[in-house]
Amino acid sequence: MQRSVEKQDRQNIMSSLQLDGRLVFMVVAIAVIWLGFHLLTDQTFLTARNLWNLAVQTSVVGVMVGGMVLIIVTRNIDLSIGSMLGFAGMVMAVANTRLPIADPWNAIVTLLLGLLLGLLLGAVQGYFVAYLGVPSFIITLGGLLIYRSGAWILTEGQTIAPLTEHFQVLGGGLNGSIGGPWTWTLGLFAMLAVLGGDISGHRKRQSRGLATRPVWAQAVVTLISLLLILGFTLVMNGYTYPQTDIARGMPVPVLITLLVIGIMTWVVRYTRFGRYVFAFGGNPEAARLAGINTRMLTVQIFALMGVLAGLAGAIQTARLNAGTNSTGTLAELSVIAAAVIGGTSLAGGVGTITGAMLGALLMSSLANGMGLMDLQTAWQNVVQGGVLILAVWLDVLYNRNRVK
Repeated sequence: MQRSVEKQDRQNIMSSLQLDGRLVFMVVAIAVIWLGFHLLTDQTFLTARNLWNLAVQTSVVGVMVGGMVLIIVTRNIDLSIGSMLGFAGMVMAVANTRLPIADPWNAIVTLLLGLLLGLLLGAVQGYFVAYLGVPSFIITLGGLLIYRSGAWILTEGQTIAPLTEHFQVLGGGLNGSIGGPWTWTLGLFAMLAVLGGDISGHRKRQSRGLATRPVWAQAVVTLISLLLILGFTLVMNGYTYPQTDIARGMPVPVLITLLVIGIMTWVVRYTRFGRYVFAFGGNPEAARLAGINTRMLTVQIFALMGVLAGLAGAIQTARLNAGTNSTGTLAELSVIAAAVIGGTSLAGGVGTITGAMLGALLMSSLANGMGLMDLQTAWQNVVQGGVLILAVWLDVLYNRNRVK
């Protein structure tokens, strides 16, 4: 009887907080993984330096994972994004080193060229899927082979380096951070935005007679959000330049990732495009009969994925300070794994940007921790593959129980 009462109390608390159980589980899993690696790496994992590097390492997958969520939600897949990233990165490296344009315009033109290339390649793949009826698995598998080979053909296998100083900023190198004061400014602004948004949203829902959290539950959720932002800001400013006390602050690729995630979350929640995507994924035929141009929507989703792959290519190439033929190899698997682990259903119609970002952080944490333990790459791949299989199995169980 006592256990039953305790279980009911826990359910009442979760119901009052109105939190997604899968996201809560993800956060707990990440916390456990971090603590485990911290103990296994002689207390190295949870240092400001490593967490700063972990944030940078997560940025490439983090930039692309939102686009992959939309792809999978509409019951498609994109296997080409790793090769597209590498091809776009190589094109940008060639342009950056050979265009007769001085910085910072060289860096700007180079970045725009990479984004435009990604847009074009993604739109073409979307056109094949939507209008020519080619399965997304096949067209993007073909793209994987074509783009990877295209990067090699473009330079005959050569590595293109070094890149201009302004372009390197995108990779978060020595000068690729915004500094301590700006990081604190953004952190405080984000905290005020969360506080104001939660208070305003709670009042609006009450005034419209909609279901709201109890005041204590809303206060707990808001406090947790504020503490997470504060902790993130402290970590970003906790890593200093060598032999100084000057904080590096938030790396540029992390700032870009947060902006992309914020925009993607807004698109999914508050725009017609986002509603159409999930309506299409939930029931394609009903969406088409409701007047949604599902073909054009598919092209737009793949084009968006291409732009994000181009942006990720700029970040990775700038971080390496070189265009290489191996850039982005197997990145598509990491992005797909992050989306699925974050709760995006391969059956379509279900997925969140926040969950996918947590999935990206989990995958990067595993790679980072195993790297600190000096675990062989083969074993790292085994672990990450096992995590992906487990995530898909849990997704199957979740969907099965939901149907029941």
